[in-house]
Amino acid sequence: MQDVIRKLRAPQTIRDRALILFNLAQSHQLSGFHCHLSKLPDVADYVIEVIRSEYPDLNVPFHSRWRHFEIGGKSRLEQLQASLLRSSALEQAKSKLDLAIISVLLDAGAGAKWHYQEPQTNQIYSRSEGLAVASFHSFYQGLFSSNPEHPYQVDSLALQNLTQPALETAFQVTPENPLVGISGRLQLLQKLGQVLSNSPQFFPGSPPRPSDLIHGWLIQTQNDRLSTVTIFQTILESLGEIWPGRLTLDGVNLGDVWQHSALPNTGIGSQLIPFHKLSQWLTYSLLEPLQELGLIITDLNQLTGLPEYRNGGLFLDLGVLELKDPSQLQVSHNVDSELIIEWRALTLILLDQLAEIIREKFSLTADEFPLVKLLQGGSWTAGRKIAAQLRPGGIPPLLIESDGTVF
Repeated sequence: MQDVIRKLRAPQTIRDRALILFNLAQSHQLSGFHCHLSKLPDVADYVIEVIRSEYPDLNVPFHSRWRHFEIGGKSRLEQLQASLLRSSALEQAKSKLDLAIISVLLDAGAGAKWHYQEPQTNQIYSRSEGLAVASFHSFYQGLFSSNPEHPYQVDSLALQNLTQPALETAFQVTPENPLVGISGRLQLLQKLGQVLSNSPQFFPGSPPRPSDLIHGWLIQTQNDRLSTVTIFQTILESLGEIWPGRLTLDGVNLGDVWQHSALPNTGIGSQLIPFHKLSQWLTYSLLEPLQELGLIITDLNQLTGLPEYRNGGLFLDLGVLELKDPSQLQVSHNVDSELIIEWRALTLILLDQLAEIIREKFSLTADEFPLVKLLQGGSWTAGRKIAAQLRPGGIPPLLIESDGTVF
């Protein structure tokens, strides 16, 4: 059973299972979607236009939480850096890892109605940027720290004692400004606090902090080189228990793993498809603080693109994907529905193919333009742009019932 669990945590399994559904779509055997690959070059041209607009020199940064902290200027990060100057390089890295982890875990879809007005600038932000700015200020003000003398950290005691009113106040949630999945977000953070306390093999601090993971990674480096896959699998293993209501195998919470009847039944776990979207997004968001510490990050393209509604919406809105039943656009879908599972699987493979087309047009290698740059440049931005053109509020083409812990 441990071998099955290990396999479901491997990036290659994500691609392999998604490819099965993708191939079924090519032979018109998938229940939910047609796939029109002839339109993919047009999508590539659209994404290239967005990349050249956003990054004319093609110097695209990683798709990570740090981009959202920079919205409207970099003063927030400069403010944090100034506050950390007296700390050691390791402690500065740990503080930034804590911030990235807590912010990513709060990053699931906010809904179209919520916004955050930044007190210092009076600027109003919504969706991912709003969640990032709100989580940054909550972190900076010590909401997630139990030690007033060390506010720039996240620890188990603060998370377990966090209340919904405190989180709602920090994120300016009111009946007129509702945040989708606020209770789910709170439960996720409280569960994180419990996992930190119960897993000293990963989180040895006193009190334990999410950034304690760095100590294990430093041990695993070779010539200052650290594999992205190592970071990803450590996150899956150490934080797997925080996800609510998921499938389990041998008592192990599998996380962002779902069942699809079209996958061949060849034994235990064979009809399960892993995505681990938030865990991959979290991995991508931890790379820059680790690089600042002098580590060389390897195996970037082993991880996958992110199968969520911006990337998936890009392919649906531009006609690469077509719903067999258009009425599905009018109803909400649970994240475990086979339609949403198919959408995510097709998105994942299409991102790989899109990356190959764009690299060829740019005359760049996979190492020079990894998936994490395509996402930033890129597909996520293009997905948001086309959604804003097609629908009020830029909502995704398919409506998803989110509990605040998947998308």
